[in-house]
Amino acid sequence: MKETYQIAKDFAGELSTFQKATILGFYGDLGSGKTTFTQNLALVLGVTEAVTSPTFVIEKIYKLKDQKFTHLIHIDAYRIEKSSEMLHLGWKEITDDPKNLIVIEWPERIADILPPDMKKLEFIFVDETTREIVIN
Repeated sequence: MKETYQIAKDFAGELSTFQKATILGFYGDLGSGKTTFTQNLALVLGVTEAVTSPTFVIEKIYKLKDQKFTHLIHIDAYRIEKSSEMLHLGWKEITDDPKNLIVIEWPERIADILPPDMKKLEFIFVDETTREIVIN
Protein backbone atom coordinates (compact mmCIF):
# COMPACT_ATOMS: atom_id res chain seq x y z
CA MET A 1 0.00 0.00 0.00
CA LYS A 2 2.87 2.39 0.79
CA GLU A 3 4.35 1.83 -2.68
CA THR A 4 0.95 2.39 -4.33
CA TYR A 5 0.57 5.66 -2.42
CA GLN A 6 3.98 6.87 -3.63
CA ILE A 7 3.18 5.94 -7.24
CA ALA A 8 -0.16 7.78 -6.94
CA LYS A 9 1.58 10.81 -5.42
CA ASP A 10 4.19 10.95 -8.19
CA PHE A 11 1.50 10.43 -10.82
CA ALA A 12 -0.74 13.18 -9.38
CA GLY A 13 2.17 15.62 -9.48
CA GLU A 14 2.51 15.08 -13.23
CA LEU A 15 -1.16 15.66 -14.06
CA SER A 16 -2.01 18.80 -15.98
CA THR A 17 -5.29 20.50 -16.70
CA PHE A 18 -6.48 20.83 -20.28
CA GLN A 19 -9.36 22.54 -22.06
CA LYS A 20 -11.61 19.65 -21.10
CA ALA A 21 -11.62 17.23 -18.16
CA THR A 22 -8.55 15.07 -17.57
CA ILE A 23 -9.62 11.46 -18.05
CA LEU A 24 -7.72 8.46 -16.74
CA GLY A 25 -8.62 4.97 -17.96
CA PHE A 26 -7.77 2.18 -15.51
CA TYR A 27 -7.48 -1.21 -17.25
CA GLY A 28 -7.04 -4.55 -15.50
CA ASP A 29 -8.73 -7.65 -14.19
CA LEU A 30 -10.78 -7.82 -11.00
CA GLY A 31 -8.45 -7.52 -8.02
CA SER A 32 -5.61 -5.96 -9.98
CA GLY A 33 -5.51 -2.76 -7.90
CA LYS A 34 -7.60 -0.20 -9.80
CA THR A 35 -9.71 0.84 -6.82
CA THR A 36 -6.73 0.76 -4.44
CA PHE A 37 -4.85 3.13 -6.74
CA THR A 38 -7.92 5.39 -6.94
CA GLN A 39 -8.11 5.44 -3.13
CA ASN A 40 -4.46 6.46 -2.92
CA LEU A 41 -4.86 9.09 -5.64
CA ALA A 42 -7.85 10.51 -3.73
CA LEU A 43 -5.78 10.57 -0.53
CA VAL A 44 -2.97 12.44 -2.31
CA LEU A 45 -5.54 14.96 -3.58
CA GLY A 46 -6.87 15.57 -0.08
CA VAL A 47 -10.06 13.50 -0.07
CA THR A 48 -10.78 12.64 3.56
CA GLU A 49 -13.92 10.58 3.14
CA ALA A 50 -13.80 6.85 2.43
CA VAL A 51 -13.34 6.09 -1.26
CA THR A 52 -15.02 2.86 -2.31
CA SER A 53 -15.68 1.30 -5.67
CA PRO A 54 -18.75 2.80 -7.35
CA THR A 55 -19.64 -0.56 -8.91
CA PHE A 56 -23.35 -0.36 -8.08
CA VAL A 57 -23.84 3.40 -8.25
CA ILE A 58 -21.57 3.76 -11.32
CA GLU A 59 -20.23 7.20 -10.32
CA LYS A 60 -19.01 8.94 -7.17
CA ILE A 61 -17.91 12.57 -7.04
CA TYR A 62 -15.45 13.92 -4.49
CA LYS A 63 -14.85 17.65 -3.99
CA LEU A 64 -11.22 18.72 -3.94
CA LYS A 65 -9.84 21.78 -2.18
CA ASP A 66 -6.71 23.76 -2.97
CA GLN A 67 -5.91 21.58 -6.00
CA LYS A 68 -5.65 22.19 -9.75
CA PHE A 69 -8.82 20.06 -10.02
CA THR A 70 -12.06 20.84 -8.16
CA HIS A 71 -13.57 17.34 -8.44
CA LEU A 72 -12.36 13.76 -8.56
CA ILE A 73 -15.00 11.75 -10.37
CA HIS A 74 -14.68 7.98 -9.94
CA ILE A 75 -16.59 5.92 -12.50
CA ASP A 76 -16.87 2.14 -12.61
CA ALA A 77 -18.15 1.22 -16.07
CA TYR A 78 -18.22 -2.54 -15.40
CA ARG A 79 -22.04 -2.65 -15.32
CA ILE A 80 -22.52 -0.28 -18.28
CA GLU A 81 -23.95 -2.10 -21.28
CA LYS A 82 -23.92 0.80 -23.76
CA SER A 83 -21.82 3.94 -23.57
CA SER A 84 -24.98 5.97 -24.20
CA GLU A 85 -25.93 5.15 -20.58
CA MET A 86 -23.18 7.56 -19.52
CA LEU A 87 -25.12 10.45 -21.04
CA HIS A 88 -27.74 10.01 -18.30
CA LEU A 89 -24.99 10.57 -15.72
CA GLY A 90 -24.11 13.97 -17.19
CA TRP A 91 -21.17 12.69 -19.25
CA LYS A 92 -20.99 15.73 -21.51
CA GLU A 93 -21.08 18.18 -18.62
CA ILE A 94 -18.43 16.42 -16.53
CA THR A 95 -16.08 15.91 -19.48
CA ASP A 96 -16.39 19.52 -20.65
CA ASP A 97 -15.17 20.90 -17.30
CA PRO A 98 -11.35 21.26 -17.31
CA LYS A 99 -11.35 21.25 -13.50
CA ASN A 100 -12.60 17.64 -13.34
CA LEU A 101 -10.27 14.69 -12.92
CA ILE A 102 -12.15 11.60 -14.05
CA VAL A 103 -10.98 8.08 -13.18
CA ILE A 104 -12.72 5.32 -15.13
CA GLU A 105 -12.43 1.68 -14.17
CA TRP A 106 -13.30 -0.67 -17.05
CA PRO A 107 -12.99 2.05 -19.72
CA GLU A 108 -13.16 -0.56 -22.48
CA ARG A 109 -16.91 -0.75 -21.77
CA ILE A 110 -17.36 2.86 -22.98
CA ALA A 111 -14.38 3.13 -25.34
CA ASP A 112 -16.36 4.78 -28.15
CA ILE A 113 -16.99 7.94 -26.09
CA LEU A 114 -13.49 8.30 -24.63
CA PRO A 115 -10.93 10.72 -26.07
CA PRO A 116 -8.02 9.09 -27.92
CA ASP A 117 -5.51 11.06 -25.84
CA MET A 118 -6.85 9.72 -22.53
CA LYS A 119 -4.15 8.69 -20.06
CA LYS A 120 -4.16 4.90 -19.71
CA LEU A 121 -2.99 2.90 -16.71
CA GLU A 122 -2.83 -0.88 -16.85
CA PHE A 123 -3.01 -2.83 -13.60
CA ILE A 124 -1.53 -6.32 -13.63
CA PHE A 125 -2.10 -8.92 -10.92
CA VAL A 126 1.30 -10.56 -10.36
CA ASP A 127 0.56 -12.51 -7.16
CA GLU A 128 -1.41 -12.15 -3.91
CA THR A 129 0.79 -9.30 -2.66
CA THR A 130 2.18 -7.83 -5.88
CA ARG A 131 0.63 -5.72 -8.60
CA GLU A 132 2.28 -3.98 -11.52
CA ILE A 133 1.14 -0.60 -12.83
CA VAL A 134 1.99 0.40 -16.41
CA ILE A 135 1.33 4.05 -17.26
CA ASN A 136 0.82 4.91 -20.95
